[in-house]
Amino acid sequence: MAITLSINGEDQEIDAAEGTPLLWVLRDHLKLTGTKFGCGIAQCGACTVHVDGVPIRSCSTPHDVLEGAKITTIEGVSGKAAEALRRAWEDIDVPQCGYCQAGQLMSAAALLAENRRPRDEEIDAAMNGNLCRCATYISIRTAIKQAGRSL
Repeated sequence: MAITLSINGEDQEIDAAEGTPLLWVLRDHLKLTGTKFGCGIAQCGACTVHVDGVPIRSCSTPHDVLEGAKITTIEGVSGKAAEALRRAWEDIDVPQCGYCQAGQLMSAAALLAENRRPRDEEIDAAMNGNLCRCATYISIRTAIKQAGRSL
């Protein structure tokens, strides 16, 4: 049965099997491939998107429970915090392999939308569950602080 989802500000009619994870709707049905598959069990954060402004793991969230919610992916995240984060990510050269970066940015954008001057422990709590195989955690924290200062 088809449902309508609001994704990046546009209504999208989705005809996918009941219980299909949002991640696969985004990637396979809508070709929004910025959101990555990492672990499939909501442990790594590579698949992080916003649902009504809150970061969630799309690999374990059925798409059909999200009708009426506002879903934002890395392709659609915008605003002052998102732009400040992108600049800081580039200035500090955060990405190494880059695979986790969409999820990292989505979690960081949600943090800065609520708290523009987060302390280290607040950053660590907000970013908990976003794993980086390249271990760029110090650079990520530095970029979040720089982005916050620029807001």
